[in-house]
Amino acid sequence: MAGFEASALNRRDQKVERLIRWLFLLMTLLLILPVFVILIFLVIKGWPVMSMEFLFTEPSNGMTAGGIFPALVGTVWLVAVALLFSVPIGVAAAIYLSEYASDNWLTRVINLAIINLAGVPSIVHALFGVGAFVLFFGFGTSILAASLTLGIMTLPVVIVSTREALQAVPMAFREACWNMGATRWQTIRHVVLPNALSGILTGIILEVSRTAGETAPIMFTGAAFFLPFLPQGVFDETMALSLHLFVISTQVPNVPEALPYGVALVLIGIVLAMNSLSIAFRTVLRRRKKW
Repeated sequence: MAGFEASALNRRDQKVERLIRWLFLLMTLLLILPVFVILIFLVIKGWPVMSMEFLFTEPSNGMTAGGIFPALVGTVWLVAVALLFSVPIGVAAAIYLSEYASDNWLTRVINLAIINLAGVPSIVHALFGVGAFVLFFGFGTSILAASLTLGIMTLPVVIVSTREALQAVPMAFREACWNMGATRWQTIRHVVLPNALSGILTGIILEVSRTAGETAPIMFTGAAFFLPFLPQGVFDETMALSLHLFVISTQVPNVPEALPYGVALVLIGIVLAMNSLSIAFRTVLRRRKKW
C-alpha cells in the first residue's frame, strides 16, 4: 500500500511552521544577544581592576583607588533586610487573594492597588520612603529605612508571582485534602505551599535582581556617598554598589577608566550568583513535583 503523500496545503503549512519556528528562534536570540554583549563588554573593561584587594578593601584617594568592600557589604545588607520585610508580607497577601478572598469589590480594589504600586516610578518610592520611614517613623537615613522602601517597591513582584504559583496548583489537590478532613489552612500549609514553592522563588529572584540594582530609593533613605567602615546594625547608613557606581561615574573626577566597569561587573556578578543559587534550588524543587 502506497504511503500518503503530503498535499499542497500540508506542504504550505509545514513551510509556515518552519518559518514561524525560525522567527521565534531569531527573536529569542535577539533577546539573549544583548545580555552576552553587555557581559563581555563589562568583563573586558572591568577585568583589569579585579583582584582580592579590590573586593576586600575600602575606597581610598577620594574614591579614585582602593576597593569596594563597604559597598559590597552594604548591598548585601540592603537586599537581605528588604527580603525579610517583603517576602513574608507578599506571600501572606498572595495566600489571602488566592485562597481566601472572594471576587468582590474589595478584592478588585486590592488587585488594582497592586497593579498601580508596580507602576510607580522608583523616585516616587524614594520620596515616600523619606516621608514615611526617615521622618514619620524616625528611622533616619539608615539601612532599615532604605530596605523598607525597597521592600515596598518590590512587593507587587512577590505578590503576583506567588499568587500565580498558588493558582497553578491543581484544585484536585485541595479537594482531596478537604475530603480527608483537613482545614483550609492545613491544606495550604502542607499541600499548596510546598507545591508552589518553586514559583514563589521566581518572584524572589526578580526581587533580588531589582533590589540590588536600585539607586534612587536608597540615595534618599539610607545609602551614603562615602563611608570607610562597615555598618554595625540596621540603623546605620551604608554604602551600596549601585550608588557607588553612580558616584564614581558622575561625581568623582580623575577616576580610572576601568574602575566603574569593575564595580558594574561585581554588581552583575552578585545578582547572577544569587539568581543562580535560587534557580538551582527551584530546579530541585520542581523535580520533586508529581504533576
